[in-house]
Amino acid sequence: MLNMNRIKVVSSNISSIGYDANRKILEVEFQSGSIYQYSGVPEHEYKGLLNTASKGKYLNTRIKDCYAYVQVR
Repeated sequence: MLNMNRIKVVSSNISSIGYDANRKILEVEFQSGSIYQYSGVPEHEYKGLLNTASKGKYLNTRIKDCYAYVQVR
C-alpha cells in the first residue's frame, strides 16, 4: 500500500482524494472509512474529480468501472 497524502473534499460520500502522478494511482477515502486505489488513472481524471460539484457521480461514471481498483482499507 502506498502512503499517499489526500486532500479533504466536500462530499456526502467521499472524505478525501489523493493522487500519485508517477504511478497514476488515484486513492479515494470514503466517509465510511474505506480506502480504494484505482490504477492507471490519468491526471486529468484526478483533477476532474477534485473540481466537479458531484464527486460521487464523477467517480461512478468516469472512474469506478473504467479502471482496476483494490480496497486497501
